[in-house]
Amino acid sequence: MQQTRRLIEIMARLRDPETGCPWDRQQDFASLIPYTLEEAYEVADAIERGDFTDLRDELGDLLLQVAFHSRMAEEQGLFDFEAVAAAIADKLERRHPHVFAGIDFDSDTARLRYWEASKLEEKSEKTGQTPGSVLEGVAAALPALMEAQKLQKRAARHGFDWDSAEAVFGKVREELGELEQAVASGDTAHVREELGDLLFVLVNLARHLDVDAETALRNGNRKFRRRFQFIEECVNRTGKRLADCSLAELDAFWDEAKRAGH
Repeated sequence: MQQTRRLIEIMARLRDPETGCPWDRQQDFASLIPYTLEEAYEVADAIERGDFTDLRDELGDLLLQVAFHSRMAEEQGLFDFEAVAAAIADKLERRHPHVFAGIDFDSDTARLRYWEASKLEEKSEKTGQTPGSVLEGVAAALPALMEAQKLQKRAARHGFDWDSAEAVFGKVREELGELEQAVASGDTAHVREELGDLLFVLVNLARHLDVDAETALRNGNRKFRRRFQFIEECVNRTGKRLADCSLAELDAFWDEAKRAGH
């Protein structure tokens, strides 16, 4: 707690209108959005790389964003860091009655239902309105893959879902066929729509296969990065540039990268 208090005091000094840091004083909630998102992704990257020293540092960077936003809110009389901590502590206790209130759930399904009901109740209390849709609360600002997963999970909990992964494979083939027809039509807007439908159903397939679509794509990106950099190394050894090589040559290097386990 001593270091938490130190962080809060440092943030206050950085924001001091007379003696603080000019850059820190210029920031507002909106200007910090890119930094907050970036730090969250860097935490994920450190976890996926298994670098726990880096994870400690990246979690600190993410905590700085919480302290920064809390300080600006305190300056405006909205809330402070302590209120943020209290809010999440209250929420955790409220949503885990099986841990803190001695309530027993007879299944994971019952526990999840309680969790969702609690979220809806909290939203009603906050807004004074009854939620109009079970999809409310899924932030539209999320990365598209993550938003798709959350929308699908919400709908599935209320019975709107395929029975099996096999059924989703059929939908993937259907959407792929519709995309091919749209491409053949030359209608760019239709192509964009059908491609979106295909991506959405692929996320659904990932969910049915118990695979996180965001993580799967990030792993695919890493694999591509490794293999393409291997291609670059191979090309450099030949004394050529990438642009001087034929696609057949580059494909051969790609196959070599696969055989090498990249």
